[in-house]
Amino acid sequence: MAAPPARARADYDYLIKLLLIGDSGVGKSCLLLRFSDGSFTTSFITTIGIDFKIRTIELDGKRIKLQIWDTAGQERFRTITTAYYRGAMGILLVYDVTDESSFNNIRNWIRNIEQHASDNVNKILVGNKADMDESKRAVPTAKGQALADEYGIKFFETSAKTNLNVEEVFFSIARDIKQRLSEADTKSEPPAIRINQQDQTAGAATSQKSACCGS
Repeated sequence: MAAPPARARADYDYLIKLLLIGDSGVGKSCLLLRFSDGSFTTSFITTIGIDFKIRTIELDGKRIKLQIWDTAGQERFRTITTAYYRGAMGILLVYDVTDESSFNNIRNWIRNIEQHASDNVNKILVGNKADMDESKRAVPTAKGQALADEYGIKFFETSAKTNLNVEEVFFSIARDIKQRLSEADTKSEPPAIRINQQDQTAGAATSQKSACCGS
């Protein structure tokens, strides 16, 4: 009896690992749950260490499998989560628009990224809880945009509660990473061809030299 055919390839075109970072209580877990499961709860238990969810999306005719890691924001857990920076392809920096200290700490989180993550990691700034009454807002939209512009990254205000811009944030960073990966794939092919050509040229030169020396 013939063996069953081997599976040709995985059920996705790209596997993208994302990391959610930011202070405790800014709504990282709520954003993740809203995006991955389409649900929202106000009775969240603080994430201890690390958690992750998976969702596969369609982008430009490609299947993108997103593996999204949710980190604990507390200072005492940061030593645990730094190990996850290295494998991240995209990082969502989340703050709470009603909590100015969480916004001010974004610079510290960016320093962590610069120390522990890959140089080419994609970053996006997210101001969460944008559904809150304007009287409770501590960080104006313009201030968030200015910080994003300073670091040359995209900026969204979101609400996990009302689902404002949640899909847009994850799709935006996934699209940018997919583009970066596809460009890297394209660029990696020509050098390989040139190396082979150089090898052939070197081989021909060696043959000529050997023939010359042997005569």
